[in-house]
Amino acid sequence: MTVELQRRYANVRSAMAAHDIDLLVVSGSEYTGFEGAVTYLSGFQIVHRYAYVVVPADGDPAIVFPAEARYVGEHGTALIEQVFHERPGELVAERARAVGAARVGVFGLDYVMAVRDREALDGFDIVPFDVEFDLARAVKSELELESVRDSVRINERGFEVFLAGYGPGKSAAEVMAAAEEWFVAEGCGRLTMNMVLTGTDTYARPEFKIARLDETLPEFVLPSLEIAGPGMHWVEVSRAIAAAGADLSADTLSMQEAYVEYFEAARSAMRPGATCHDVHRAVSAGFAEREYHLGHVTGHSIGMTMIEFPKIGEGVETELAENMVFSMHPHAIAANGEDCLYMQETWLVTRDGGVPLSGLSMEIYRT
Repeated sequence: MTVELQRRYANVRSAMAAHDIDLLVVSGSEYTGFEGAVTYLSGFQIVHRYAYVVVPADGDPAIVFPAEARYVGEHGTALIEQVFHERPGELVAERARAVGAARVGVFGLDYVMAVRDREALDGFDIVPFDVEFDLARAVKSELELESVRDSVRINERGFEVFLAGYGPGKSAAEVMAAAEEWFVAEGCGRLTMNMVLTGTDTYARPEFKIARLDETLPEFVLPSLEIAGPGMHWVEVSRAIAAAGADLSADTLSMQEAYVEYFEAARSAMRPGATCHDVHRAVSAGFAEREYHLGHVTGHSIGMTMIEFPKIGEGVETELAENMVFSMHPHAIAANGEDCLYMQETWLVTRDGGVPLSGLSMEIYRT
């Protein structure tokens, strides 16, 4: 087991001890964005099906696969014991009984773990452990930050490729394809979640859309670009794009002003010791003052899983710490429910405040 992996297990086991967890089950599936927790603790990337990392409070961990998944990934990359079973939940239960576990924590209990495997754990005190696991991995090591920065490099260039290919009347699929080609060439594989928000020539509507062939791009578009590079750390970097002569709506231009204010506020607000609530209030102030609704979470921790805790939001009292990484993307929506602005940036918490990791200016890019 590498030094980095030992660090991760030490953090996770500290969280387990703090919550009296005897055995932890970390769930992952091939659904985009939900496989990273398994990779985080094993080195194995799920290509198909699902898997669990079983972590006893004491003793060696193991990664458990359904039997049919024996050849649907590069199993030589796993850094811990691998076990295959017809019904993985039954094996997890056996491991729990073997260590005398009473309280079993599960990461992914509500959204990831298969129903049949949850049923196999009946009789144990099952404890949802999503927040606790995510908090244990929220502070990134220097090795992880190298991976984050590489993903940002890839994502930022992908936006530039999208920008260069954009033109009113082109299909969303045509323009996104060039960016996707770049992402795959740089090692992202299928770890991309890229969409567009479109509407009219003067504003974009709040709905996220798949970049389809029949989606014709108007004079204003909001690309939503989310990728993970070869190190499997997700990032989100994008900006709004408008044709040179586009006459943008008054609300869109006002939202742009609020975005500039958020960007500056985040630099000082995202400091160690500040709560997620405090950061949310600081960065959303400009939108609230203009009476814009935020239709999506203001921001969230991001790592080997696309969306992790803590989130930047109202009432979240978790304190930020140095080397946490957040995706920030206020989803500003006008009172009419139509005009929208959505731009993404990945931020690093440093001792002096928040640092945006891309070099893109916070503005609507004109072509």
